[in-house]
Amino acid sequence: MFDSRVIAAFAALPVGAAYAQGPSITTGPAATTIPSLYECAGGRPTAVGQITAQDGSMWTVPADTRFADAPKASDLYNECNGVRPSGTAEFDINSVPVIDAGGSEKFVAYLFGDNYFELYANGKLLAVDAVPFTPFNSSVVRFTAERPVTLAVKMVDWEENLGLGSERGRGFSYSPGDGGLTMLVTDRAGEVVGLTDETWRAQTFYIGPLIDAACLDTGGPLRDSSACEVPRSNDGTAYMAAHWEVPADWFAPDFDDSAWPQATTYDNDTVGVDNKPSFTNFPDLFDRPGADAEFIWSSNLVLDNLVLLRRTID
Repeated sequence: MFDSRVIAAFAALPVGAAYAQGPSITTGPAATTIPSLYECAGGRPTAVGQITAQDGSMWTVPADTRFADAPKASDLYNECNGVRPSGTAEFDINSVPVIDAGGSEKFVAYLFGDNYFELYANGKLLAVDAVPFTPFNSSVVRFTAERPVTLAVKMVDWEENLGLGSERGRGFSYSPGDGGLTMLVTDRAGEVVGLTDETWRAQTFYIGPLIDAACLDTGGPLRDSSACEVPRSNDGTAYMAAHWEVPADWFAPDFDDSAWPQATTYDNDTVGVDNKPSFTNFPDLFDRPGADAEFIWSSNLVLDNLVLLRRTID
């Protein structure tokens, strides 16, 4: 059963809003269904699991992804594949295949995601992250499309403790990680036509770990975990998590994201990328003067683990 305080909070919402916004609550660890999606020396395990919520619904954690069957984004920097350029001058953009998303105008997207992304343009899945967890990598995707171009990105902060939104870190066995996406999009001439900033929309679909789900603010379109304690311990098996169903057409150009909150931006220090060459080797892409692509996420960089992002380039 739901915590009584969670039920009371949903009951106070307008008619229909509780059904639309109320999460499914899970407690404890998930059962592992896939021991590892991907392996790389020095990387963390990329397991997938399933867990049943208190309302009987079944959830895949950390997320349902297309990693197994979708094309992988080309490597800008990827230790697992031995791609380690010291800068963009060593990278051959012409080696990257061009993906047809309709139209004839050419675009290039440069991405650094923490941890995993799936990139859509005008409803077409272009590519997914080549490395679901770690080591941290960066990617480049070339595509053709017709303007306006609706970009949609599924972001997953992977986890070691399935269903508990946590990993080993900061001296604890159960410590939540953080997320973040920075992306720069250029046209055929190399001019910036899009970047990640506060004008994007961001909605959360999986939050954890939680000590008490009553800390969540789910009024209106909000799924705000900023008032929740950030738990860290050596036994998080009793932690809770909140889940919402992902709309089937969330990446479509005509999907209505007007009720979604705007993305929250984070600086490089907050995300912690100063020691990651997959980011720092490319300041002309990710920290470009006059066109600095910011890190974006939902309102909680630490507890929100599955975040969908959308923005239309006119």
